[in-house]
Amino acid sequence: MKRIPAPNLQRRQGQDPMADTPLIIVNQCPEDIWPAIDTQHGSGPSTNGFKLGPGEQNNLTVSENWQGRVWGRTNCSFNDAGTGPASGGVGRACGSGDCNGALNCKVGGDVPVSLAEFTLDAGDGQTYYDISLVDGYNIPMAIVMQPLGNASVEDIPPNLTNPCCIATYGQLAAQNFNPYEGGKMYLGTNESFKLPLEQNVNDEQVRDWCPWNLMQNKPQPPSDGVYTYPDSSVQKPPFNPCYSACAKFNLPEDCCTGAHNQPSTCQPSEYSKNIKAVCPDAYSYAFDDQTSTFIIPSGPGFQILFCPGGRSTTILTAEAGIVDQSSHGEGQAQNSTTTNPSAEYTS
Repeated sequence: MKRIPAPNLQRRQGQDPMADTPLIIVNQCPEDIWPAIDTQHGSGPSTNGFKLGPGEQNNLTVSENWQGRVWGRTNCSFNDAGTGPASGGVGRACGSGDCNGALNCKVGGDVPVSLAEFTLDAGDGQTYYDISLVDGYNIPMAIVMQPLGNASVEDIPPNLTNPCCIATYGQLAAQNFNPYEGGKMYLGTNESFKLPLEQNVNDEQVRDWCPWNLMQNKPQPPSDGVYTYPDSSVQKPPFNPCYSACAKFNLPEDCCTGAHNQPSTCQPSEYSKNIKAVCPDAYSYAFDDQTSTFIIPSGPGFQILFCPGGRSTTILTAEAGIVDQSSHGEGQAQNSTTTNPSAEYTS
């Protein structure tokens, strides 16, 4: 990966791995969602699953060495104890992202699911994070870095750190979308440091990007019972989770395993190509890390927004690079909306 030093960065000294790091989860969807968290290393939050109504947020904390995943569950109905579906017995309680029917998750979510993945301290002084659609897609999301007065990240322009993926019909803003009109902020950025946004995809393309054989719930056949597959006359539903090819078929050529465990032998599937066009900064398959992984000095907190609105970002896939401030001796970061692919900020 190409390393581009950030301007005037200093790592925070004496970091306590058990200190509290904010993990703020926000629901901007028009309906209830049930966020879930899976801790893989370090100390996780006080809860691993909860309900959020429209406009609500939950301010959680994790340790500075936390590694884990955050996802959103949809169409859930739990029993009073939160231990299974409201209908009784065992089984799924959520339409997507379910974790063994429990409100407070003890395991990862069922695919297909959109994931926000974090390694806050990999042992090299860096934080790694991404929006992963390797296992499929179920809900739009964005990640917004929270500097918290941390000198190691305060000077990094926010338009280089805050990815967004919107691949749900009806939630994509128009192609001339200007989130900064009237001095407004958008995903932690402002007019001075605009997020680079994907401008080519329209709402109809968002509705149709998921291959028919990967849709979680296929449309009902025509009334005459004749179902030509795929049939362009059968409109896809406006919201339908989409499996990745790997999650659906578990084949080595889709999952980049076995004889296909090298970039030269594992190419992106139709799913990966389609979702990458809609969400350029998202992780679309196993060897997509060069244009999906964000790397910054350790120390900040993060906000995860579900249904953030607007358009998907193109931060890591933009063609132009930023100026290396440390080598040019400039005192202020360039007002740039783009960065080199897989730009890595190091202290």
